[in-house]
Amino acid sequence: MEIGIDIGGTFTDAVLRRDGGALRSLKVPSTPDDPARAVGHALSRLLGQGDAEAVRRFLLGTTVATNAILENTAAPVGLIATRGFADVIELGRMTRASNYDLLFGPQTPVDFVPPSRRREVTERIGADGAVVEPLDEAGVAEAARSLKAAGARSIAICFLFAFLDPSHERRAREIVLAACPDLAVSLSSEVDPAPREYERTCATVFDAALKPVMGDYLGRVEAILREAEIRVPLQVMHSRGGLLGAGAARGRPIRLTLSGPSAAAIGAASVLRDAGLADGVSIDVGGTSADVAVIRGGAPALRMDGMIGTFPVRVPTADVLAVAAGGGSIAWVDGAGGLRVGPRSAGAVPGPACYGRGGMRPTVLDASVVLGLVDPAAFAAGELALDAAAAAAAIERDIAGPLGLGLREAAVAIHRIINATMAEAVRSVTVARGTDPRELPLVPAGGGGGLHAAAIAEELGQTRIVVPAAPGVLAATGLLDAPLEHDAARGLGQVLDTLPEVELRAIIAELVAECQAAMAAEGVEAAPETLVTASASFVGQGHSLEVAIPPDASEPGRAIRDGFIAAHRAAYGHARAAPVRLVLLRALQRLAAPVVALIPADSAFAARRTRVAVLGGLPQDVAVVPRAALAPGEVLHGPAILEQDDTTLVVPAGWRVAAHPAHLMMERVA
Repeated sequence: MEIGIDIGGTFTDAVLRRDGGALRSLKVPSTPDDPARAVGHALSRLLGQGDAEAVRRFLLGTTVATNAILENTAAPVGLIATRGFADVIELGRMTRASNYDLLFGPQTPVDFVPPSRRREVTERIGADGAVVEPLDEAGVAEAARSLKAAGARSIAICFLFAFLDPSHERRAREIVLAACPDLAVSLSSEVDPAPREYERTCATVFDAALKPVMGDYLGRVEAILREAEIRVPLQVMHSRGGLLGAGAARGRPIRLTLSGPSAAAIGAASVLRDAGLADGVSIDVGGTSADVAVIRGGAPALRMDGMIGTFPVRVPTADVLAVAAGGGSIAWVDGAGGLRVGPRSAGAVPGPACYGRGGMRPTVLDASVVLGLVDPAAFAAGELALDAAAAAAAIERDIAGPLGLGLREAAVAIHRIINATMAEAVRSVTVARGTDPRELPLVPAGGGGGLHAAAIAEELGQTRIVVPAAPGVLAATGLLDAPLEHDAARGLGQVLDTLPEVELRAIIAELVAECQAAMAAEGVEAAPETLVTASASFVGQGHSLEVAIPPDASEPGRAIRDGFIAAHRAAYGHARAAPVRLVLLRALQRLAAPVVALIPADSAFAARRTRVAVLGGLPQDVAVVPRAALAPGEVLHGPAILEQDDTTLVVPAGWRVAAHPAHLMMERVA
């Protein structure tokens, strides 16, 4: 038995998969004041008598790390830098998010490390990795004590060229911990061992800021597991789309910054593979945001230059684009009399007006209720009865009345705007990057994905939609399909021709051994898959491309050079006759999760019926069919609405949906 729990901004999704594939899922409201409490609420309803002893894996996806950075609620950080370089974190790059807005907020993370919590020490590693000036050990101890006195709970150490020789940073950590043993410490040579000082400093500062927060949070989750008598180790989804043990996650929490969205992308890739497809695009529509990811070759596309807000977070991550568009997005009229939807959200508390929990602003979910797309009595398996009158009153008061529209017209307008926003997000990861979305099937996920999938597909010219077995909790089921992963990296920054092949083989062997040790610490006995990649560029280029090299290559340098030239030609249409610079080597070991076909649970609402719903802008009688009532192979033509405990799927006229054992295939027929 396996349990996956994903904590979102509005709902916490939980799934329990038994050994035969039978799936039970549920949604509980998130608890923003203490996200760990929602884990306990989910377990209390998910586990039956004797279930705790049968749990073999417990997996967690979370947005806590991301939110701590976005909301600046992480721990106070102190920065120790090479003399003359403490202000790198404030200077940033020449590019600015808003060049002419004098009131735009900080465009570098100065709030995390204000000048009062920055210290410089004498030391210097040269660009060739040689020691230019020894470390002032007394200066490090004094810096640590003064930073603690200034309120720092953790220390980020970022020395110049430490990725070439980490000895000064490692010695500085020993000194800091000797002087102030209660402080957490992060080293740039471990967090982000690569050139570009600003990005490396940002990543190290964020890692340090998250260590106390994530340490406390994961500790609370582990305590909840002990109380529930679940005895297996906690594993956490990291940004790349794999799992880490809680101990490894505490050691480098920057890897958790895109945990939840990556889980949904992994789940979408699994659904596409089940449907016999390698490529697609997923959109996970929750209460607060919609997360879009492209799937290529059966796995989410990756990127090495992730962002949280306007700040760089240079860790390998699933290429997920998040936009502020979800069921809780608030509809409002701007000063010019235009209808807007989002980016503000009603969140979990107080929630949309239809929740009846004090929320007064109209949201996308309120519009769905007014349009008859969501049954107020069947929402979230009947756990949360929606107030249709409150939804209608909010839209009438804030939207329909001010704009001179009818109630249904206003609700239709809200849907059209949010659908256009989501479609534009899909264009951003497809059309803007040279991919035709019409060639890709759409995978809707989240509680709202099925409500908007057909409208988004029509906007983009897509003709196929693959609907997961449990779309509303796809991020949680994605956890069950994610592999256990550990990686190790080393920055080099050297011209490839100056590195002997024997030296490259030795570095690769050391990185692989580091991964093996991390796997052994997780109790892994099976042989994991090993991948080795190199980031390389032509000498003089500021950015690099990643290429794969065989782990046992006898001439890794030649493999890197040939792979980089081919990748450069594929990306830019040409290659130069110039020396190649090896920026970074990375080894990764991956242990795949067992493949288990899902068997969706029956819905509590099993009767076929009809109700009036607004599809295509017009009210009409629509067939309402419980998904569990569809027999394998059965084909249903729209207009129709399919309901299940975790979501609702709208099938407009001109579409048909065919039932498969663990997914639905929806196709455009007119």
